[in-house]
Amino acid sequence: MTTVALDTGVGPLLRSWRQQRRISQLELALRADSSARHISFIETGRSRPSEEMILRLADHLDIPVRERNALLVVAGYAPRYAETALDDPAMGALRDGMEQLLQGYDPYPALVVDGTYTVVAANRGIAMLLEGVAEHLLAPPLNAMRLTLHPQGLAPRIRNLRAWRADLLTQMERQIALARSTELRELYEEVAAYPVPEGADGQDEPAGPPSAPSFALPLLIEYHGRVLSFVSSIATFNTPMDVTVAELAIETFLPADQETASYLRSLAS
Repeated sequence: MTTVALDTGVGPLLRSWRQQRRISQLELALRADSSARHISFIETGRSRPSEEMILRLADHLDIPVRERNALLVVAGYAPRYAETALDDPAMGALRDGMEQLLQGYDPYPALVVDGTYTVVAANRGIAMLLEGVAEHLLAPPLNAMRLTLHPQGLAPRIRNLRAWRADLLTQMERQIALARSTELRELYEEVAAYPVPEGADGQDEPAGPPSAPSFALPLLIEYHGRVLSFVSSIATFNTPMDVTVAELAIETFLPADQETASYLRSLAS
């Protein structure tokens, strides 16, 4: 996923990350217990940073784990973080934990996605919402953004499509700025170009249920003749030491009104 060029020195790469984060050399030096002079020497290539200095600066610049490995390689060091496939036996406890978490949210929808929004796990609540989605969108690997925004996906059934679409695209823009992923950029350009389904314009400003929350943007989606209302929450792992784990995100959809909660419970009973 990374777009780091291996023929670019670690200094210019660190400078690029610092400028992107809008942090001065002095501010970074203070955060990293260094000096502005030393930071300047690193960025211009006059000083070769140690492995620990690279990791310290990366931490204060909030550089993703994958890109930290790339910085180390460019500087002539070995990668610090493993990238273990999710189906590896070593990931057994993680897989079991995520499965228990997803099932614990039933009958409410919940799923796990990777850094490019590929769905790696989901519960029955998600499967319920995907009823009627075009078969080609359900072929592995499933992608959450395509499923949501494609005209043959969930988009025609989302009552507040304009607001929800704008929020998802903004989320992707933030991820692109953070991860600098070519694959993620290509996905963004694809889904941003999807046409808005016919008739969706009239649904962009729905009245919504009387109890629709004002504290968070709800997802208003039609299902079997009724409108279900959800609020979304995204969780990631603290201090990940593996690239795969660092890029996982668990998204849960909790009922935003009592009507939605009661209906989903009735389906499960």
